[in-house]
Amino acid sequence: MDAAEYTNLKRVEGTHWYYAGKRELVCRWLKKVRPIKSEETLLDCGAGTGRFAAEMEPHCKVVVLDDHEESLELLREQFSPEQVITLAENGIPLPNESVDYVTALDVLEHVEHDAIAVEGFYRVLKQDGIALVTVPAEMALWSDWDVSLHHFRRYSRKELKGIFPDDQWEILYHNYTNILAYPVAWVLRKLRKQKPAGDTQNRMEDRIPAAWLNSLLRRIFVGMAFWRIPFPFGLSLILVARKRPM
Repeated sequence: MDAAEYTNLKRVEGTHWYYAGKRELVCRWLKKVRPIKSEETLLDCGAGTGRFAAEMEPHCKVVVLDDHEESLELLREQFSPEQVITLAENGIPLPNESVDYVTALDVLEHVEHDAIAVEGFYRVLKQDGIALVTVPAEMALWSDWDVSLHHFRRYSRKELKGIFPDDQWEILYHNYTNILAYPVAWVLRKLRKQKPAGDTQNRMEDRIPAAWLNSLLRRIFVGMAFWRIPFPFGLSLILVARKRPM
């Protein structure tokens, strides 16, 4: 993504309801699937600023992966050299069946060949290892924000599930999130398309709401991410999958 977006992300991700809520719900989902052990290893793909991985360090060993120099610089400031790896031309530079968890939080939309990336997750995960991914949903919400972040796509439920083949993965949870915010986001993004190209000032995604609203939105976002109701739409999707034995 554009270098300026790392600055925006680092500025808001600590408290913004979406980013803080996403980290919270991912950690809770991992713990819900099974207890996380200190000797286990979590690989965070597309680690960005490293905030999520740093929050997971008290629970397990972490390895961070990225291929953007802006991100790698931030990661090297926080983690030891052996924890930071760079994506290689032939994929993730780790041995087969070497990690217990793989997370990719809003990452697959940046990858042109997303199914190949998921094959990489499968390869490095141990038997019964857990993969957890989040992605932006609904091409109807495509906007300048997606362009500035270098997204290739936004996903439908079917499209996301389609890159996790049934013979390789047991899908433990798969649903839309941020359901209640969808109508507001749809309207705002349609209105924003009327602005001049390249005008990314004062975007909704870069603003932290009032404290009471920020807290309320986070509670709703996190809470509904555990409902078993198959929602018909949302701003995002989450998928939790277990690697099937080969």
